[in-house]
Parts: sequence; C-alpha cells; structure tokens
Amino acid sequence: MSSLSRWSSTKVALLVLGMTAATITPIVISAPASSQTPVPSATPSPATPSPTSTVNLSDVSSDYWARPFIQALAENNVISGFPDGTYRPNQPVTRAEFAALIQKAFSNQNRVRQLSAGGFSDVPANYWAAAAIQNAYETGFLAGYPGNVFRPNQEIPRVQGIVALSSGLGLTGGDTSTLTNYYNDASAIPEYAVGSVAAATVGNLVVNYPDVKQLNPQQSLTRAEAAALLYQALVRQGRVQPIASNLPASQYIVAGTPTSTDIVSLAASSSSFTTLTSLLKTAGLSDILQQPGPYTVFAPTNDAFAALPAATLEQLQQPENREALVKILRYHVVPGAVTSSQLSAGELTTDEGRPVNIQIDSANSQVSVNNARVLQADVKASNGVIHAINQVLIPPDVNISQLNQPPTGNTDGTTPPVRPGRTTLGGPSYIGGGGNIGLSGGDTALGDTNFSAFSKIGLTRNISVRPAVIFGDDTLFLVPLTLDFTPRATAEVGQRTFAIAPYVGAGVAIEANLDTDFGLLLTGGVDIPLGTRFTLNGAVNAAFMDETDVGLQLGLGYNF
Repeated sequence: MSSLSRWSSTKVALLVLGMTAATITPIVISAPASSQTPVPSATPSPATPSPTSTVNLSDVSSDYWARPFIQALAENNVISGFPDGTYRPNQPVTRAEFAALIQKAFSNQNRVRQLSAGGFSDVPANYWAAAAIQNAYETGFLAGYPGNVFRPNQEIPRVQGIVALSSGLGLTGGDTSTLTNYYNDASAIPEYAVGSVAAATVGNLVVNYPDVKQLNPQQSLTRAEAAALLYQALVRQGRVQPIASNLPASQYIVAGTPTSTDIVSLAASSSSFTTLTSLLKTAGLSDILQQPGPYTVFAPTNDAFAALPAATLEQLQQPENREALVKILRYHVVPGAVTSSQLSAGELTTDEGRPVNIQIDSANSQVSVNNARVLQADVKASNGVIHAINQVLIPPDVNISQLNQPPTGNTDGTTPPVRPGRTTLGGPSYIGGGGNIGLSGGDTALGDTNFSAFSKIGLTRNISVRPAVIFGDDTLFLVPLTLDFTPRATAEVGQRTFAIAPYVGAGVAIEANLDTDFGLLLTGGVDIPLGTRFTLNGAVNAAFMDETDVGLQLGLGYNF
C-alpha cells in the first residue's frame, strides 16, 4: 500500500540533488593464400584524395576502352595487376575471383545472412578464397548452386556478375518489359535474372562493350568488364565520382537513368547526400549551385547531419531559422573549383564570407576542413568539384543550440493534438533494454541490480511518457511523465559528436506482489541519440514506497 507519508526530508533533498546533477552534468564518452589472379589488397579509400596516377599496367593502353574504370580502381587498391606488370583485361574471371573483388570493394557491407557451419562442400577451409566467398555470400552478393556447392573455379557469366551487384546493393525497380529498349538480346537473359538486370539498368550499373545494346548475358565476365561493373556499383553508392561524360568509356554505360553532372545533380544522385540535397532546396540554394560557377563544395554526408544535436535538422527547416540554414550551407561553399591538389594549409574564404581552416596531413594523405575530415575528394562536376566531409561545418556566428523553436501551439491558439510515438525536442521515441543498478534502499527491485526494459513514447513536442519494468523478486513498473529538453551538451567519440538531451519527470511506481503497492516516482536522465537507429539512455529513478529506493538505469533503445 502507499507510504508517501514516510518520506524523509533529508532523503528528498539528497534525491533531488542527485537527479539534478545527473540531468545537467555533461557526459563525456571516451572512445576507448594466393591465386594466380591478383586479389585486391585493400578497400577503396574515399578518405584519401585521389593522387596523380602512379599505376602503370603495361597492357592497359591509354586508349583501351576500360582504362578509366581499371585505372581508378587500381589507384584505390581495389584491383591490382600481375607480378609482370600486366592486368590481362580480357582474361575471364572465376566465381572465386569475383568474390575476392567484392570483398575488397565492399568490405563494410552489412551481412544479411549466415553461411552454415560447414560452408560450401566444394570450398575447403584452406581454399585461398574461402573467406571471400563466405563474405560475398553473407553480404548478399553471391549465392551457391543446388547441392550446397559454389563452383569457385567456374568462369562467372556476365549476367551473374550483374545480378550479384544488384542483389548486394539491394537495388529495386526497373520495368522488366522495357529491357528490349536497352538490349538487343534481352530475350537471352535468364528468367531468374530479369528483375535484377532491370534494377541494375535503372541504377546505371551495366557497361556493355563494344556494343552498348548487346548485353551478352551468358558470356564469361572478363577482368576489364568486372572492373567496369564494380566501378559503376561504387558510383551508385556515392563512393567514387562518375566517369566524365567526355571520356569514350562513358558511351558504354547503359543509361537506364539520365544523369546530369552539375553539383546539385551529382549530390542528388548519391545516396550519401540526400540530406544535403534536401536542405539546399529548403534554403533556395539549389538553383544557384546549378549555375556555371565554378564552385567548390565541402559536402557533409548523411551521417554527418545525423550526428548533429537532436531536432537540429527539424529546427533548421523552420521558416524562422532559414537565415541560419543559409549561412551554414554557404559556409560549405568556396568560389572557384579547388581540387585536393590545389588545397594548401591555411584559411580559405567561403561564400558565407567567413574562412574555414584547411589542414594537410601529408604523411597520411589526409585533408581536414576545420575539424571535419575529407572522406572523398575531387568528385568533379560540370560546374565545380565536391569534397565529401564527415562533419557539418558551423560558422562562428551561428549557435545551433539557440535556434528559434517552432511554436508549441497551433496558429489559431489551440493546443496541437497529442501524437503518441512522435519525436520530441530530445529526439525520437524508442524501445529498449538494459540494466538497473541499485543505489540505495532495497525494498523494491529498483534498489537492487536487475535487468530492465524501458521505452520512450513522445506525446507532444515537449512531453513523453517513459514506461519501464525492473525485473526482480517482485517486478516493479515505472510510469513517469517527463519534460524533454533540447540538447544541452555534446559528447565526442573520436571524430563524431553526439547530442545529450536531458529530461525530468514524475509519475507512479507500481510493485507487483501479493499486496500491490503504489508510490510516487521521480526521474531524471539523459538521452544520447546514436545516429538514426539507436538512442543511449541513462536515468536516475527514485520510488517512494515503504522505503525510498533509488536506482540508476542504463541501456540502449531502438528508435521507431
């Protein structure tokens, strides 16, 4: 039964002091076999500016049709030549060799399935490409044949290479009925591959030489063709720049989707810059950056924008904050086309009128702008150049923590409707689990060390309900209503910056036993959004039952 009358003034004072400290104190997180065909020795390094060509493959002449694809991948160590200095571009590629190329080109790809413990029956554990084959299978690029065989030494048909890249990249779309518009031999495409080939065509992955309309689906894939397909797949991911339209190689790319080459169009065609493209439109800067220029754009990736304090993007898109948004975006633009080789240490004046600081680390071939690292340099557009960076640059005269907040009411003065599950000032709603560490008391599960499940359900822009369950001898249910604040501090882990959003609240604690007890609940804590999927949570909870129990909740939530 309720025992609110037993509170101690001393306990209450200590409790309030503890929760206040937990809420407002900044949190600092400290980061803690060979084959005759050369296997790529490293993954692409988009963080390294493209160097002057130093790769010399004796049998890939300057006018060879696939030279731009081969040269670019060789310079990034995705592919390599033979010990005699040749590349042998017309040599067929086996399924094992293609798996090795995929492993090197897409080493950071998420795994979507698991190979059985025994693996493929025809791929011994000590086979030179066993690890690459397992990786290519588990990341969704390649599959085996019936009977649990992989056929590693089989020459891979062109259609299989296209299907592998389309599947691994998760490409969809494309009208299969229009394949005859692109390929004279569309009828020769195996039925199982029709959808994947259509998706790859729309994604501009397919490269056909010497006749762009001749797919030759069952013909063995050559090393030159493999390089071309891999390069186009990396273009699709936004990791390398498209082949320049004035190069002969570009005429062999099947243009399933028409492409433009100005800065805004290139950014819009990459899955890495969707946030930037959207903000440019909101700020009314898209049309400017499509003009002749030239311009240099230090372009933050989607991950860079996701690392901003919670709700910042939403605030920047409000009409009252348009001036701040324009300043931030113009702070990423420099008049003129400045390539990585032309950058030098020191200040570089931006279109916003304020300089950025360029740092050059020659030993590691690394360029930084303020505190942002260049992830991919020299993406050339028709009206300038793009350098992808890993952080958003904030001009010194913009304070993103003090952006104008959108009104909490409707324009007619009424209260906006409650929308359960919405994003609040502190970030998105979530459900998660973790642990409870008992700090004092012991009358309930809150005062002991136990597992916990918790959630945040946003109700309005400022208010959330945060139900939680503490599992112990007697399960304890916590149902607080909290006031969520905008981020008040930041935490850094390596090169990433995280927002810290505090909250405080009160509610009811319910102990489920033979005699269900109720008590007052006070809570205070912080949310730390980790990108778009997860939120780290830490909170101090105090339940006033027969005794005052205090616990520290720590866990990870999945955003919804």
